[in-house]
Amino acid sequence: MECEFPSVNADKKQIKEIFDTVKTIAVLGLSPDESKASHRVAKYLKEHGYKIVPVYPKEETILGEKVYRSLAEIPFEVDMVNIFRKPNAFDAIAEASIERGDVKVFWGQKGLVNNEAAQKAKDAGMIVVQNMCAMVEHREL
Repeated sequence: MECEFPSVNADKKQIKEIFDTVKTIAVLGLSPDESKASHRVAKYLKEHGYKIVPVYPKEETILGEKVYRSLAEIPFEVDMVNIFRKPNAFDAIAEASIERGDVKVFWGQKGLVNNEAAQKAKDAGMIVVQNMCAMVEHREL
Protein backbone atom coordinates (compact mmCIF):
# COMPACT_ATOMS: atom_id res chain seq x y z
CA MET A 1 0.00 0.00 0.00
CA GLU A 2 1.52 3.28 -1.09
CA CYS A 3 1.12 6.12 1.35
CA GLU A 4 0.01 9.61 0.45
CA PHE A 5 2.77 12.22 0.11
CA PRO A 6 2.96 14.45 3.18
CA SER A 7 2.13 17.98 2.01
CA VAL A 8 2.50 19.20 5.59
CA ASN A 9 5.82 18.28 7.16
CA ALA A 10 8.57 19.66 9.40
CA ASP A 11 12.12 20.15 8.13
CA LYS A 12 15.31 18.76 9.75
CA LYS A 13 15.90 21.98 11.73
CA GLN A 14 12.40 21.77 13.24
CA ILE A 15 12.89 18.07 14.01
CA LYS A 16 16.09 18.85 15.93
CA GLU A 17 14.17 21.57 17.79
CA ILE A 18 11.45 19.05 18.65
CA PHE A 19 13.90 16.66 20.29
CA ASP A 20 15.65 19.52 22.12
CA THR A 21 12.45 20.89 23.65
CA VAL A 22 9.94 18.04 24.01
CA LYS A 23 9.84 16.19 27.33
CA THR A 24 6.54 14.27 27.45
CA ILE A 25 5.42 12.10 24.53
CA ALA A 26 2.01 10.41 24.37
CA VAL A 27 2.42 7.32 22.19
CA LEU A 28 -0.95 6.51 20.63
CA GLY A 29 -1.17 2.84 19.77
CA LEU A 30 1.77 1.80 21.97
CA SER A 31 1.64 -1.99 21.86
CA PRO A 32 2.74 -4.15 24.80
CA ASP A 33 4.21 -6.52 22.15
CA GLU A 34 7.99 -6.02 22.17
CA SER A 35 8.24 -7.03 18.50
CA LYS A 36 6.03 -4.13 17.36
CA ALA A 37 7.53 -0.88 16.06
CA SER A 38 5.50 1.22 18.53
CA HIS A 39 7.06 -0.65 21.46
CA ARG A 40 10.62 -0.42 20.10
CA VAL A 41 10.34 3.30 19.32
CA ALA A 42 8.77 4.16 22.69
CA LYS A 43 11.39 2.09 24.55
CA TYR A 44 14.17 3.89 22.65
CA LEU A 45 12.71 7.34 23.41
CA LYS A 46 12.26 6.44 27.09
CA GLU A 47 15.88 5.25 27.25
CA HIS A 48 16.89 8.65 25.85
CA GLY A 49 15.22 10.60 28.65
CA TYR A 50 11.73 11.33 27.33
CA LYS A 51 8.66 10.66 29.48
CA ILE A 52 6.54 8.15 27.58
CA VAL A 53 2.78 8.04 28.09
CA PRO A 54 1.16 4.92 26.58
CA VAL A 55 -2.29 5.37 25.05
CA TYR A 56 -3.75 1.93 24.33
CA PRO A 57 -7.18 0.26 24.67
CA LYS A 58 -6.00 -2.43 27.11
CA GLU A 59 -3.21 -3.20 29.63
CA GLU A 60 -2.55 -1.32 32.86
CA THR A 61 1.15 -0.61 32.29
CA ILE A 62 3.46 -0.72 29.27
CA LEU A 63 7.21 -0.08 29.60
CA GLY A 64 6.60 0.51 33.32
CA GLU A 65 4.26 3.47 32.59
CA LYS A 66 0.54 3.81 33.40
CA VAL A 67 -1.59 3.25 30.30
CA TYR A 68 -4.35 5.74 29.40
CA ARG A 69 -7.29 4.87 27.16
CA SER A 70 -7.34 8.25 25.41
CA LEU A 71 -5.40 11.48 25.03
CA ALA A 72 -8.13 13.32 26.96
CA GLU A 73 -7.57 11.09 30.05
CA ILE A 74 -3.94 12.16 30.55
CA PRO A 75 -3.99 14.49 33.61
CA PHE A 76 -0.71 16.30 32.92
CA GLU A 77 0.91 18.26 30.10
CA VAL A 78 1.76 16.44 26.85
CA ASP A 79 4.32 18.04 24.52
CA MET A 80 4.02 15.61 21.61
CA VAL A 81 1.72 12.94 20.25
CA ASN A 82 3.52 10.12 18.45
CA ILE A 83 0.93 8.24 16.43
CA PHE A 84 0.98 4.53 15.60
CA ARG A 85 -2.62 4.38 14.39
CA LYS A 86 -4.16 4.17 10.92
CA PRO A 87 -4.30 7.53 9.08
CA ASN A 88 -8.13 7.57 9.28
CA ALA A 89 -7.75 7.95 13.08
CA PHE A 90 -5.64 11.12 12.66
CA ASP A 91 -8.63 13.47 12.39
CA ALA A 92 -9.93 12.50 15.84
CA ILE A 93 -6.38 12.64 17.24
CA ALA A 94 -5.86 16.13 15.78
CA GLU A 95 -9.16 17.23 17.37
CA ALA A 96 -8.20 15.73 20.75
CA SER A 97 -4.76 17.37 20.54
CA ILE A 98 -6.32 20.76 19.76
CA GLU A 99 -8.85 20.35 22.61
CA ARG A 100 -6.04 19.64 25.08
CA GLY A 101 -4.31 22.87 24.10
CA ASP A 102 -0.87 21.73 25.30
CA VAL A 103 0.30 19.51 22.42
CA LYS A 104 3.09 21.19 20.48
CA VAL A 105 4.03 18.35 18.10
CA PHE A 106 1.76 16.09 16.02
CA TRP A 107 3.93 13.19 14.75
CA GLY A 108 2.68 10.44 12.42
CA GLN A 109 5.12 7.52 12.25
CA LYS A 110 6.72 6.02 9.12
CA GLY A 111 4.13 5.14 6.49
CA LEU A 112 1.41 7.25 8.11
CA VAL A 113 0.06 10.35 6.38
CA ASN A 114 -3.19 12.29 6.69
CA ASN A 115 -2.69 15.74 5.17
CA GLU A 116 -6.11 17.07 6.25
CA ALA A 117 -5.54 16.19 9.92
CA ALA A 118 -1.96 17.45 9.66
CA GLN A 119 -3.13 20.80 8.27
CA LYS A 120 -5.70 21.07 11.06
CA ALA A 121 -2.95 20.45 13.66
CA LYS A 122 -0.62 22.93 11.94
CA ASP A 123 -3.35 25.58 11.78
CA ALA A 124 -3.77 25.11 15.56
CA GLY A 125 -0.07 25.94 16.03
CA MET A 126 1.48 22.48 16.22
CA ILE A 127 4.64 21.37 14.43
CA VAL A 128 3.67 18.46 12.20
CA VAL A 129 5.81 15.49 11.20
CA GLN A 130 4.43 12.73 8.96
CA ASN A 131 5.83 9.52 7.48
CA MET A 132 8.97 9.64 9.65
CA CYS A 133 10.16 7.40 12.47
CA ALA A 134 10.89 9.32 15.68
CA MET A 135 13.61 6.81 16.63
CA VAL A 136 15.38 7.04 13.24
CA GLU A 137 15.19 10.85 13.24
CA HIS A 138 16.49 11.07 16.82
CA ARG A 139 19.39 8.71 16.03
CA GLU A 140 20.37 10.81 13.00
CA LEU A 141 20.77 13.91 15.19
